[in-house]
Amino acid sequence: MKIIVGLGNPGLKYRKTRHNLGFMAVGALADLRQMRFRRGRFRSTQARGRIGKEHVVLVRPMTFMNLSGESVAGVLKQFSRPLEDLLIVSDDVNLDLGRMRLRRSGSAGGHRGLESIIQQLGSRDFARLRLGIGAPPEALEKMEYVLRRFRRDEWPVVREVLAGATQAMETWAYHGIDEAMNRFN
Repeated sequence: MKIIVGLGNPGLKYRKTRHNLGFMAVGALADLRQMRFRRGRFRSTQARGRIGKEHVVLVRPMTFMNLSGESVAGVLKQFSRPLEDLLIVSDDVNLDLGRMRLRRSGSAGGHRGLESIIQQLGSRDFARLRLGIGAPPEALEKMEYVLRRFRRDEWPVVREVLAGATQAMETWAYHGIDEAMNRFN
């Protein structure tokens, strides 16, 4: 079984914001695979299904971004899965809008959701798919920028990166991190 966690903030207020690109990505995969999110344990919503022969659980923490680790740690225990079976999908201000990067492990890179997960798991050794949202304009603070909605003219690129992220998540689940990195980095 594989666990794919999309990071974001719960609530309509945050629904189409840059910081919720992880939520959007796992939502796109759920739609493609006809999986439905339901209230799950550990303050999360979960959707269960298959990608090929692989059982997959998609997770959206409902803890707000900065406490994502609480939900992720609980879900890993719930399903008794090792870190190798975990993929975290998040936004990244250090990548241009439309770019994505898969990594086997690494630092939080200033992302508070990833910081929370690293702290709760006591390890950096989990795969992550980072989806670029671009750097904030000089006039905006980073926090204000990530909580803003995408502009209308950005949506074609957002839809494109969500389609690519869906393929990357499926490849990771079915073929593993090395194959996914070779295909999508």
